[in-house]
Amino acid sequence: LQHPAVASKSFLITIGDRSVTGMVARDQMVGPWQVPVADCAVTTVTYDSYAGEAMAMGERTPLALINAPASGRMAIGEAITNISATRIADIKDIKLSANWMCAAGSAGEDEKLYRTVEAVGMDLCPKLGITVPVGKDSMSMRTAWQEQDQDKSVTAPMSLIITGFSPVVDVRKTLTPQLHDLDEETQLILLDLGAGANRLGGSILAQVYSQMGSVAPDVDDADRLKAFFNTMQSLIESNSLLAYHDRSDGGLFTTLAEMAFAGHTGISVDIGGLDQDVMAVLFNEELGAVIQVKADQAEEVLGQFSNANINAHAIGTVNRADSIDISSSGDLLFSKPRTELQEHWSRTSYQIAARRDNADCVKQEFDRISNPDQGLSAKLSYDPSEDICAPYIQKGAKPKMAILREQGVNSHLEMAAAFDRAGFSAVDVHMSDLLAERQSLQNFSGLVACGGFSYGDVLGAGEG
Repeated sequence: LQHPAVASKSFLITIGDRSVTGMVARDQMVGPWQVPVADCAVTTVTYDSYAGEAMAMGERTPLALINAPASGRMAIGEAITNISATRIADIKDIKLSANWMCAAGSAGEDEKLYRTVEAVGMDLCPKLGITVPVGKDSMSMRTAWQEQDQDKSVTAPMSLIITGFSPVVDVRKTLTPQLHDLDEETQLILLDLGAGANRLGGSILAQVYSQMGSVAPDVDDADRLKAFFNTMQSLIESNSLLAYHDRSDGGLFTTLAEMAFAGHTGISVDIGGLDQDVMAVLFNEELGAVIQVKADQAEEVLGQFSNANINAHAIGTVNRADSIDISSSGDLLFSKPRTELQEHWSRTSYQIAARRDNADCVKQEFDRISNPDQGLSAKLSYDPSEDICAPYIQKGAKPKMAILREQGVNSHLEMAAAFDRAGFSAVDVHMSDLLAERQSLQNFSGLVACGGFSYGDVLGAGEG
């Protein structure tokens, strides 16, 4: 859980503004306690529409050390299982950006690159009906130097980083990994696209034991991946699912743990019906996902995936003991408090942030895991639909507001939208309009200076 590939990425996420534009429907942070486990990013197209766009990533670089074409196929598969969390009309709507990295000219690397491009571009993507209209490459992923008269070098493995983009039918139907503790019983269901193969090559489990393995996970059946996507979209459209999280770095164990972290709830899981090799079941990183459904809908959901030729297994439910319990055919194998595991998962990010940010603030944030509050919550003392401007504005009037824009301003659109909702007439006014006297502030009832980077971030710009 502390390996950087699996652990919390909060230290990376919190250095950026996740709300600019006012059209971000789904960012990295999930649930009341803002746990960074979202599978995909979702934005709206405008301020008055629920249509939007989604973006998700896939990356399985370590697998290239075992099987380069498999690493490429798995990167695409992971991008698809990630973006499946939101409502997309057709798998053909997904477009991929491919970022290739390779140490061109190094022994064996050109052949790996050729076979992987062939596997992705000539086989998998055509079978899925997905195109790769854009990408980039870095072909010099090797460095060499001399140290004490010795020749040394580092060669990075062939790598394909996939970013998937797609229009979204309704951003409100986006699922998150946050488990829900309802008054009625729910079920956790494992969707195993690896069809029981449970290959451990290249997994985090192998890496933390300084191993790599010899058999890598792979996309063995493009039709199965396509059927998974279509079934997910059908269930999202019918509002049949409560939570969703794809299985990738860390395997089933990490997937379940992260869902529990986001929901601040315990889970009781029994993997007895899956395989005798408990470690392979819990830590393989084959394609797949875990979903949460209401218990009275579980049979129907299982049936839909079964009809799509996808291995689906009911494996457990949430518990109110706030512990993560894993059993096999009734024998308890593992039990730890959810907070203890979440502290392990968050510790790497905490240690990095403590060196960069205000250490006291970072410590307070880390301590919230074991001393949780109610998280983000709103208890309104007013009616948000009430028009509070009405008493102050003449009926039918729409006072003109100058929304000032200049180099570096990045929040003028949401500011204009806010004033528009409040009954004003928002007008885009650039500083050059005032300097050239194309506009005069005398024509406006008010002026709004919006936030952003100070005048292109030139030195001393903030003085103004």
